Amino acid sequence: MRPVLLLLPLALAACLPQDKRPTGAEDFTTYCAACHGAGGMGDGELAGGLTKKPANLTTLAARNGGTFPKTKVMAKIWGYTGGKDSHAVMPQFGPLLESELVPYDGGDGIQTPTPVRLVQIAEYLQTLQR
Repeated sequence: MRPVLLLLPLALAACLPQDKRPTGAEDFTTYCAACHGAGGMGDGELAGGLTKKPANLTTLAARNGGTFPKTKVMAKIWGYTGGKDSHAVMPQFGPLLESELVPYDGGDGIQTPTPVRLVQIAEYLQTLQR
């Protein structure tokens, strides 16, 4: 019976989630807050030293007719700008947010494989809207 008791912790450990990926809020704190501020208002500790003031992320929905532009936000974070913003100050975070892919529908009815960390950070930004 003792060998079974010794194996029990190993069996329980196998049941625990193996993925310890950060949450959207944690990724925001790590990658965004220094410029955009802890509350997303564009007032981070590095904001004053930038050539262009960071965006106030709490007004994204208000500036988009009351709808949070999640797909556009994810594209900007990832680094895809469709050829615009070639002189943008914001770095591309795509490689830092690579993770398992989840289906995401950007509103066109097509489930597109999207890194889960990218979706999570956009969902967190959506919670900051005023």
